Amino acid sequence: MRKIFVLAVSAIAAASALAVVPAEARQGCGAGFHRGPAGVCRPNRPVVVVRPAGPRIGVFYRGRGYWDGRYYRAHRHWARGGWQYR
Repeated sequence: MRKIFVLAVSAIAAASALAVVPAEARQGCGAGFHRGPAGVCRPNRPVVVVRPAGPRIGVFYRGRGYWDGRYYRAHRHWARGGWQYR
């Protein structure tokens, strides 16, 4: 009698485990998104913006000159605590 009871309980446990449907990881937000704490859809990873490296201010570039932020200047000199471009 005890073996039948154990078999019945294990069969019910196995059937109930199969009946549980796991929740989707996306939860309706779409691919690459998930639900946040407030229920709002958020991206899975932060978006990384890659900007191309441009000329740096005050660096001399051969064949062009010094970059001052707007133009290439041929000469610069130290005056009043900073560089002045001609």
